[in-house]
Amino acid sequence: MRNVLVTGGAGFIGSHLVERLLGEGRWRVHVVDDFNDFYDPALKRRNVAPHLSREDFRLHEADIRDRAALERVFREAAFDCVVHLAARAGVRPSLREPALYAETNVAGTLNLLELARWSGVRQFVFGSSSSVYGENEKVPFSEDDPVSKPISPYAATKAAGELLCHTYSHLFGLRVVCLRFFTVYGARQRPDLAIHKFARLISEGRPIPVFGDGTTRRDYTYIDDIIAGVRAAMDYEATNYEVINLGESRTVSLSELIGLLEKELGRDARIDRQPLQPGDVPQTFADTRKARALLGYDPRTPIEEGVRRFVEWFKRNDE
Repeated sequence: MRNVLVTGGAGFIGSHLVERLLGEGRWRVHVVDDFNDFYDPALKRRNVAPHLSREDFRLHEADIRDRAALERVFREAAFDCVVHLAARAGVRPSLREPALYAETNVAGTLNLLELARWSGVRQFVFGSSSSVYGENEKVPFSEDDPVSKPISPYAATKAAGELLCHTYSHLFGLRVVCLRFFTVYGARQRPDLAIHKFARLISEGRPIPVFGDGTTRRDYTYIDDIIAGVRAAMDYEATNYEVINLGESRTVSLSELIGLLEKELGRDARIDRQPLQPGDVPQTFADTRKARALLGYDPRTPIEEGVRRFVEWFKRNDE
């Protein structure tokens, strides 16, 4: 069996990846998560609870900023692959706590790269973000587009993480794949993200905050498609460093998204119009040709089907 370390493995994307890997039956999965209070830690503990008694699963409660704690994790196993998903997430919160975002997303990533280097890890997959493109006027967004003008601390830390990954790949031969995720949604989505937040507010008959006139557009990507891309990146061996978009390659306006939620929930939304927020980009739109060519990536869940599946999960699990 092969050993893999998944940082942030109790979170939304991480817990889905852990399930996929355990289901394959040929991985010993180690998870690092600090269960911070960005959102209810009980939700993250619930994500990993079914695995705690398994012999092929190991949970390490550690903060990626804590180098000594990470060193203890790396002494437990010789990891064939590190999938680094742990991060302080979200554009708007990063405006309030930029130092925390830099410490976690930049210094924490550096800790993992250093330990991967010294312990002989061959494959490193980094969870980046479409936010690095900033106010990119060219659509769809291509991996070759400039990302030197991020408009939020969160975006800047993700761009910095990519640069560190390139440096370690160039200097030390670490094979790195940086995956730029485009607005991931699905079962177990973080409660602060739009689809989950809007579903709860609409179901409770409470107003939903809409920033701007509803014309901002996002490339919403269903969790199953994202996990297929991450899994393929774990096996990618053709080159030592790549940056790859993972999106649906289709944009949906905020107003259209609300309409889909209204349809599936069977309730009308009450709209609370608010001004556009600093740091938010007007649109995201992934060019996925590189992912298709290098990873065999083939997103198969259109937004209509994805929202239907999400609402089914939401209705079963809403408290």
